[in-house]
Amino acid sequence: MKAKAIFGIVGMLLMAGFLGSIMIKIKSISLTIVVLIGLVMMAVDFWQSLKERED
Repeated sequence: MKAKAIFGIVGMLLMAGFLGSIMIKIKSISLTIVVLIGLVMMAVDFWQSLKERED
């Protein structure tokens, strides 16, 4: 369970850093909105996967 959480957090940070660098370079409002929605969806999925029972 701890490894799942650690790898999930590392993955989320890497994805946020990658998309953040693209957002900074392009500076488009619509791109920023889409990226933020995607990051929120990723965070919710991560939280739900930690809450579910492991088999």
